[in-house]
Amino acid sequence: MATPAAAPAAENPYGLMQALQEGGIIAWTTFIILVIMSIGTFYILFTKLMQQQKIISQGNKVRASFWNSPNLKDAATKLEAKSAYRSIVDDALLAQDQHGKLTDPIDQHDWMGNSLARSQGAIGARLGEGLAFLATVGSTAPFIGLFGTVIGIYRALIKIGAAGQASIDAVAGPVGEALIMTALGLVVAVPAVLAYNWLIRRNKSIMEDLAAFTNDIHGYIMSNGAVKPRLGGVGSPVKGGAETRSPAAPTPRGSEPLRPGQTPTGAQATPTTADRV
Repeated sequence: MATPAAAPAAENPYGLMQALQEGGIIAWTTFIILVIMSIGTFYILFTKLMQQQKIISQGNKVRASFWNSPNLKDAATKLEAKSAYRSIVDDALLAQDQHGKLTDPIDQHDWMGNSLARSQGAIGARLGEGLAFLATVGSTAPFIGLFGTVIGIYRALIKIGAAGQASIDAVAGPVGEALIMTALGLVVAVPAVLAYNWLIRRNKSIMEDLAAFTNDIHGYIMSNGAVKPRLGGVGSPVKGGAETRSPAAPTPRGSEPLRPGQTPTGAQATPTTADRV
């Protein structure tokens, strides 16, 4: 005896495509805007993560071998071209060369500090590109979805008024459309907010490392290579360079620390190279 074939599953009359078809051009426009926002969010997220990871990897190479070189020009060859750390070194060398060509020279310390600050600021600006889009998506996507919700509720009320009664068949489609638009707005907004906060935190960590490297470059140039960052632990000598000084002892509570260029008795001392650095 033949078994009768199972009846095909009925198609869901209240799915996403049905809701968009019932909503017309307004529902489709809202849906397309949210899809574009979502695609842009994940595109920026992945591209910024790759950009950040490249800078982090470059920082690891700097800590591993950069300061073992005899001079900055040789050390720069160990860095990737067009990388953030290479850009800082190149700008420092350029600023050092340009200082001697000034017709009205300023203090080399100030000139080098301003040049390195501009270089570091340019890198920070590149790291921040695209984050404004994530912030915009995170703040506006729920309201775009809410707009679709309002339109869906409005259409449901029109159907109720036309039918004269609030039957489930009359309002299920428009109300389902409204809820779908609300959910889409949240689905787009939440990843954008999470991505924005995560990238901002990573950018802050990267900029802190770049600031420390910039300060090391500044001190190295101003001391003609005598000052290098410590490698391999506190108080250990730098390979290929002079031993660095141990950190200063903490100032006793209640006593005022000495200002640079001042003796313990308050008299003005002759500034040294280390004071100017």
